[in-house]
Parts: sequence; C-alpha cells; structure tokens
Amino acid sequence: MTASKKKNGNESTQDSSANSMWGGRFSEGPAEVMERINASIGFDKKLYAQDIAGSKAHCRMLMKQKIISKQDGEQILKGLDTILREIEAGDFVFDAKLEDIHMNVEARLSTLIGAAAGRLHTARSRNDQVATDFRLWVRGALDDLDLAVQGLQAALIDQAAANAETIMPGYTHLQVAQPVTLGHHFLAYVEMLGRDRGRLSDARARLNESPLGAAALAGTAFPIDREMTARELGFDRAMANSLDAVSDRDFALEFLAAGSIIAIHLSRLAEELVLWTNQGFAFVELSDSFTTGSSIMPQKKNPDAAELIRGKSGRVIGALNSLLVTMKGLPLAYGKDMQEDKEPVFDAADTLLVSVTAMQGMIADLKARPDKLLAATTAGFITATDLADWLVRELGLPFRQAHHVTGSLVAEAERAGCDLAELPLSKMQAVEPAIHGGVFSVLSVEKAVASRRSYGGTAPDQVRAQVARARERFL
Repeated sequence: MTASKKKNGNESTQDSSANSMWGGRFSEGPAEVMERINASIGFDKKLYAQDIAGSKAHCRMLMKQKIISKQDGEQILKGLDTILREIEAGDFVFDAKLEDIHMNVEARLSTLIGAAAGRLHTARSRNDQVATDFRLWVRGALDDLDLAVQGLQAALIDQAAANAETIMPGYTHLQVAQPVTLGHHFLAYVEMLGRDRGRLSDARARLNESPLGAAALAGTAFPIDREMTARELGFDRAMANSLDAVSDRDFALEFLAAGSIIAIHLSRLAEELVLWTNQGFAFVELSDSFTTGSSIMPQKKNPDAAELIRGKSGRVIGALNSLLVTMKGLPLAYGKDMQEDKEPVFDAADTLLVSVTAMQGMIADLKARPDKLLAATTAGFITATDLADWLVRELGLPFRQAHHVTGSLVAEAERAGCDLAELPLSKMQAVEPAIHGGVFSVLSVEKAVASRRSYGGTAPDQVRAQVARARERFL
C-alpha cells in the first residue's frame, strides 16, 4: 500500500484542495510526506510583495494587449490589492497544501473575485513567476546591504579622521613590522568595503533583467509585451532567452559570492577587535552596548558582537556553497531542486545585514587607547626599515647592503637590550663607519610615520587627504 493510501494504518481521505490547482491530471492527492517536502510557503511567503507586484504588472499588460478584458483585469487588480493589505495586516492565512506563495495568492484571489482570478495566469508559469519574484527580492536585498555597508564605511572614516595621528604598530605575520597610524589602518577597511559595494553594484546591474513572460520554458503564443512588464517592475530589459530566464540563478550566486567576501572582510576586522580588546594588546575599548559579561567571572567584558560576526561569516559562506552544489548538475530548464535556492539566500541576507549593522555600531562607539598603541611600537625594532632607507638615501649604500647593515645593528641592539634609537653611535659605526649622528633623525616612530608621505601612505597628512577622498567617493 502506498503512503498516499495508508498513514499509520488508517485510510487517507482525499482532500480536493490538495490538487485543485493541477486540473484533471491527478486522481489522488499527494502523500503527507510529499506535501511536506514539496511545500515552500514556510519561507517563500517572504516574496509576497514581489509576487503581487509581478502579478499586477502582468495583469496590466494582459489588459493592454487585450488578452483579458478590462473588467476582469480591474477585478484582478482590486483583489490583489486586497490580498496585499491582508498579508501586511497579518490577516492572511497561508496554507501549506497550496505549496507556495503563488498558489496561496491565486487561491485567495479566486475566493475574492471568482472565476476571473483564473485569467491572471494566462501566458505565464510559476517558473517565470518565481524567477521574477526572486530577482526582485534579491535586488532589494542588494540595495539594503549596500546602504548598510555605506554606513559602516562612514563609521570607519570618522574613526580614521579622529585617529589620523594615533601611532600604532603595523604588522605582517602578526609580528611588529613598521609604525603606522590607526587612521590609516581603518581606511584599509574602507577600501575593502568600497570594493564590496562595487561587487554589489555589478551584481545588481547583471540581475536587472526580467524573466516574466518566459512562461514555463519556451515563451508563449499569446501576444504579450515583455518590455512593458520589465519597465513596470524597474528592470532594464526583458531576458533574451526563455530557457535561460526560468533556469538562471546566477544572480543569487553573485549575491552570495559578494556577500561572502563582505563576510570575510567583517570577520577580519572582528578578529582584530577581539585581539585589540585582549589585555595583552589593550589597544581599544568597546562600549557596553556591544560587549557582554560572564555568568561566573564578574570582571569579564567579552567582545561577543565581534566574535559572533566572525562566526556568522561561516553561515554566509555555507549558503554560497549550498547553492553552488544545488545548481552544479541541473539541465535546462527548471528543476524542483531550485526551490532550495531561497532559504540560503534569505538567511545570508539577514545574517549579513545584522553583522554589518553590529559592526557599524561597534566601530562608531570604539575608543582608541593612544598610550597603549604607542607603547606597543617600542617592541620589535619597528624603525629598522627607516634605518635601512636612511643608509641608502644618506650614505648611498645599495639597498641589499643597507639591509645587511641594519640587520647587524638590530642584532647588536638585541644583545644590548635596547632599541635602535638607544644604540650608541659608536656601536653603529663599528658596524658601518660612515654612519653619523643624523641617523637618529629617522629612528623615532613619530618621524618614521611622518615620513611616509607617498600616495596612500600612513603619514598623518596623507591620512587626512585619504579621509577627504573617501568621503567624496563613498558617502
């Protein structure tokens, strides 16, 4: 006995609504488990506004092309407006037996206006309908995310302006390398996020074509006007190939790919905040609004928002991987596998938005500790590169020789237990006799930072110039 006939030993009853949308092809309703695996209304109800907007555009086009009567079209439009109000008021009852948002709206429309509701689906399919709805939704998500990332850029630029002269160690391999300013460091993330916004913009431009009117896969024999519906929905044009229109999910993959890179950038910044708030660094303080305490250790102030952002990057990357795997073996055109496209995209969009917003709050509230940042530059012979450059500039040594001399002087300072600036001139001259007292002019971190005036460098005047340019480019 099949699952559709028996459940827990009892005969199943035929629910006429279970296959009422399918016409006469099926004589029996689906198995209970089939209903559960097939239904998407639990998540695709999020597309209600886009679905109704697409249906209204389609209806107006059908009226203009005289495919349906003006009377029927006006009834449909009025009914769709009623449904939109019901959903937004929380009065609409979604039914899993009707599978998805499209069928739920159509069934309610039929209840409201009767037989005229059946004319709305003329010259379209759920395949082009869902492709249109989903593109509209992702387009909105791209716009929302771009605005949020811009807000984070603004917070970083403000911090860069406030810390244009705040000296800190710059690192490579997480080892002290050269002195930089905290403002310069923050501006690096502004540039990363600028590229992220460029990717969002590129994805939006490629996305902005309308699948509506492609029908199931082959187009339609009705004299529709696809450019009209495209314009009405804010698309640049109609998609050129009906097979591609219903089967493409590149736009969702691009959203997730761009989002994954954003998530990685957020995670890198979050990791630095976790390090910088550790007592071993103590470079910055986060406000109480973005930290938590411990249930057992009353002294703790944990950077939980940063840690959560770092962790949530995995969810976004996982969403991308999930959809890539779903799409990788699908022949043209539509396959029900593609119903699995929405949940990862919806989750990633929510995750990205909350992560960016939380990061903006943390950065805006962050308090730098200039004393700790400066003190950390005393380790690691941080002005060694400046010494090597001085040997090239003032003594005319080839850089490789200057590099070797500087390495020897670092070893000498290490043996003496002092910094390069504290090494006696006589000790330096024992390594390279041509060195003179002018060398001490480049061995302070303040002078080292101030000397880095090349475009994009860390000198305070350069940082201020970069801040001004960043405000122009991004805000």
